[in-house]
Amino acid sequence: MRADFDELGVEELSRHFGRRRAVSRITFNVAAGSIVGLLGPNGAGKSTMIGLLATLIRPTSGLIRYGRLVVDAGHAAGQHGAALRAAIGVLGHDLFLYPELSALENLTFFAGLHGVAHPHRAALEALEHAGLDARAHDPVGSFSRGMRQRVALERALIHRPRLVLLDEPFTGLDDASTGRLVSRLEGLREAGTAVLLATHDLDVADGLLDAAVFLKDGRLVDTVVQPSALRATYRQLMARPVS
Repeated sequence: MRADFDELGVEELSRHFGRRRAVSRITFNVAAGSIVGLLGPNGAGKSTMIGLLATLIRPTSGLIRYGRLVVDAGHAAGQHGAALRAAIGVLGHDLFLYPELSALENLTFFAGLHGVAHPHRAALEALEHAGLDARAHDPVGSFSRGMRQRVALERALIHRPRLVLLDEPFTGLDDASTGRLVSRLEGLREAGTAVLLATHDLDVADGLLDAAVFLKDGRLVDTVVQPSALRATYRQLMARPVS
């Protein structure tokens, strides 16, 4: 059994590494059926935030609400850990693919780990989504960066998570792969999935996001709902001193 929730809520969330405050007192929400951007320069705390929300990092203070389930510094994922993680899909800098295995073997393996019914069939469907069904039996190590990224995205989605966390997913992608990823994300939104997208690629983010959370030096600068003129907003907020 896995958890289900209609909103992700972050309340006064902090994570310290020794004396360094990677993120400090961050608050925002991500509703089901929306794509929220986590924006900021390198070192803003975006990857740390993704790790916290994925339950890979334990918060120093504050809490995360996955619907009615609460994760805080005192309880971490607790007894709900397995069910909660089964509802989350994560794509980070590491793609977590086996280069010597084919794309089909990789996705079948991960579908099996997640307990997906008919993992082979699910893997074939995922490769169709990625536009890579013709390369199903080729080793992933022979793929371009963009193709590996597309397989890794399907790895993160193979179990149909309710929350999808993406850390700079457009890095190294050509225009065709970028367009395919944007279409896939729009499909997730239509299906009612909550998506949090950490990026500094404003060309892609502009027009895709339903809301944006701006981080700088581990602090929340602002939260913008239904952002327009995202690039100008980003420049203005990033120029603002962090209090």
